[in-house]
Amino acid sequence: MTQKFLLVLSSRLVEPKSTKAVVRFAGDQLFIGTTPSGHSLALDTDHERSRAPSPVELLLVALGSCTAVDVISILTKKRQKVSSYIVEVSGERRDEYPRSYTSMKVHHILTGSGISSKAAAQAIELSETKYCSVAATLRPTVVIQTSFEIIEEELHEQDQE
Repeated sequence: MTQKFLLVLSSRLVEPKSTKAVVRFAGDQLFIGTTPSGHSLALDTDHERSRAPSPVELLLVALGSCTAVDVISILTKKRQKVSSYIVEVSGERRDEYPRSYTSMKVHHILTGSGISSKAAAQAIELSETKYCSVAATLRPTVVIQTSFEIIEEELHEQDQE
C-alpha cells in the first residue's frame, strides 16, 4: 500500500500545472474561489452588501492586471523610467441577460522621468495584440478601447546632482 501511495505522489510531481479553479458556495450569496495556483478569494453576488468583488468585477481587474504586467515589462526592457503606473478599467454591460460586457475602456497612467510616448504606445499595442491573454479571450465579443497619459515627474535638485 505504501508503494502505491509513493507512485501516485511521484506521478503528481510530473503533472503539468493545473488549470482548474474551484468555487465553493459559502452561503448567503457568498462564494470562495480558489485559483489553480491555490490562492483563495471571496466573491459576493449581493450587490447591495458588496463585501467582496463580484465575478464580473474581477473581469475588469483581470484585464487591467494582464495588460499592466505586459506593459511594465516591455517599458522596463526599453529602459523607460516609470516610477508609478496605474491602469483604470471600466466596462459597459448589456441590459438584458446574460449581462455580458459589450465594451471596456482601459486607461494607462504612467508617471516617470522622460517616458517616451512612442515606447508607451508600442508597449500597449504589443500587450493588446500579442501578449495579454485576457484581452484575447474577451475580444471576440467585447470591444476594448485603450488610451494612455504620461505624467512627467519633476526632478528635485538633489536628484539632479
